[in-house]
Amino acid sequence: MTSTPARLFNPAGYDPHQFDAETRRLLRATIEWFESRGKQRLLADDADAVWTADFLDFVKKEKLFATFLTPAAYAEGDPDRRWDAARNAALSEIFGFYGLAYWYAEQVTILGLGPIWQSDNEDAKKRAATDLSAGEVMAFGLSEQTHGADIYNTDLVLTPTEPGSADAEAGILFRANGEKYYIGNGNVASMVSVFSRRADLDGADAYVWFVADSRHENYRLLGNVVHEQMYVSTFRLDNYPVRAEDILHTGPEAFSAALNTVNVGKFNLCHGGIGMVEHAFYEAITHADNRVLYGHAVTEFPHVRTNFVDAYTRILAMKLFSDRAIDYFRSASLDDRRYLLFNPMTKSKVTSEGETVMTLLLDVLAAKGFEKNTYFAEVRRMIDTLPRLEGTVHVNVGQILKFMPNYLFNPKDYPEIGTRQDASDDAFFWRQGPARGAGKVQFADWTASYAEHAHIPNVGRFFEQAQALRSLLTTAAPDADQQKDLDFMLTIGHLFSLVVYGQLILEQAALTDLDDASVDQIFDFQIRDFNLHATTLYGKPSATADQQGWAVSALRRPVDDRQRFDRVWAEVASYNGAYEMRL
Repeated sequence: MTSTPARLFNPAGYDPHQFDAETRRLLRATIEWFESRGKQRLLADDADAVWTADFLDFVKKEKLFATFLTPAAYAEGDPDRRWDAARNAALSEIFGFYGLAYWYAEQVTILGLGPIWQSDNEDAKKRAATDLSAGEVMAFGLSEQTHGADIYNTDLVLTPTEPGSADAEAGILFRANGEKYYIGNGNVASMVSVFSRRADLDGADAYVWFVADSRHENYRLLGNVVHEQMYVSTFRLDNYPVRAEDILHTGPEAFSAALNTVNVGKFNLCHGGIGMVEHAFYEAITHADNRVLYGHAVTEFPHVRTNFVDAYTRILAMKLFSDRAIDYFRSASLDDRRYLLFNPMTKSKVTSEGETVMTLLLDVLAAKGFEKNTYFAEVRRMIDTLPRLEGTVHVNVGQILKFMPNYLFNPKDYPEIGTRQDASDDAFFWRQGPARGAGKVQFADWTASYAEHAHIPNVGRFFEQAQALRSLLTTAAPDADQQKDLDFMLTIGHLFSLVVYGQLILEQAALTDLDDASVDQIFDFQIRDFNLHATTLYGKPSATADQQGWAVSALRRPVDDRQRFDRVWAEVASYNGAYEMRL
């Protein structure tokens, strides 16, 4: 067996040397907590939908969420507390590696904190910092059963108190009534950020974010809407008292806070999904490479090797894109908002790639992939939740389309952004400004990374396809009716997403000195995926003859290289037995 390259997360010998001492200690302590539980216990808790109370006890003991999720300005004198997207991503990957429920407890805490850290309510922010230090978690009360996450509509209503009434004398400004649905941590959160509207106002002026406490007598927990370890609650507020110290945002600012919170929160989905498929990959290759059928190891069959190489390179691409997106997110400012494109890309594209990886591996494992004693089966059951949390793929691809004209045709010079793993506080997350103007965001010349790597055969060939997309939009662009047809435009969006995906993959490959063979194999599937969406466009009922002709002309065959494939396969095979979780 050849030595395994350090490309995938492996708990054995994990050393995140890029981080400071306390971050390294907490990441390793988190791994050890899961490893000490053992695989059987984690799988049994998942099967029995056991609430993650013991995990939250660990979080409290180590002040894990307090350290990772408190901005430096509210760190209460602790120099290790900051909001650092690089180390938060590493923690998300670890949580995903061991179980989505643990990732989810942090994810909805992040969302619950979003409206708080963005607000001007100093009392609420200090309360949040104190609660995190005490081991409390948060919740994000946006969604409703009728409206989903439609922030234009909410049936949770604030009724102003009458001047001179007992409520007014007690400092109660409003009484809140209504229900929320799909609210993670809503069973235990000390601070639930609740989106509402005032009964006495109309339009955007009526929006209000306020903080509720799940332990209050007027907060009625109605139950868990799923049968999982995750507590995805529904709750009702019955005449819940809302005071001035509970108000976070009002009017249009509340609307922006909702969108900006999701910007922060959905970024964590990509690394959680990466951790999930990495663990599943270890189980899959170790099982398949040691199983004999018809006198041959399963991995001797060509189709099996093809699936593994495809799955492995897709995981590498997920990691490359997501890690590079961190740099743009941490370097963002009001003058550089490129993160607004790369963020929904991590949500829609990276998490969807996780689904593709699991399908490729399941086609190899077959029945084994459903066995209850495997982490693989848990990932298989849960991987499709990620593309459908914090907005569906369709919503996020629709958002991505807003950036396409400037990205493809109107570049801007920016200072070079390097790898951002420094121990600094990402304060811009909480002052993103109004949630508008996506169509005005400009990008550096996307062709530069492609031209730099065009000597790699499949990169060069995919670059031809990317340039062809630009030609489509100048010679046979969607007409007015097609632009109103979301089904048609989503296909354009998927084609565009592949171009953006490839750009950051190439940037990160250069920063990490990834070998050309791996990059070439990644763009093998990039070409095939582009072909798939071009063919879909060809078959759309509303596609014009020019668009159909373009679709055929844009098809490319990946450059085949058996030596390259065999080299990547040897890397895949080296993961056989590289990690197995203790029972």
